Amino acid sequence: MLTTIIGLGAATCTTCSFLPQVIKAWRSRSTHDISMGMFVLQTTGNSMWLLYGALISDLPLVVANAITLGLVAAILSLKLRYG
Repeated sequence: MLTTIIGLGAATCTTCSFLPQVIKAWRSRSTHDISMGMFVLQTTGNSMWLLYGALISDLPLVVANAITLGLVAAILSLKLRYG
């Protein structure tokens, strides 16, 4: 149980770290300084972590990577739109 709580805490911190970037890119309509390569790799990695978490039924991995995937996909989408 403690392991799951620690995992969920870590997942919350790392997932929320993308929120300021999404908000900034959305408000400014500027993604000039955002690396396309980094967010392509991040989106791919989060997709794979999400699949891995689902395959091993790990709640912290699934929740964190589902939310993070949405955030990094939003940033990537904004990059493609405003880049």
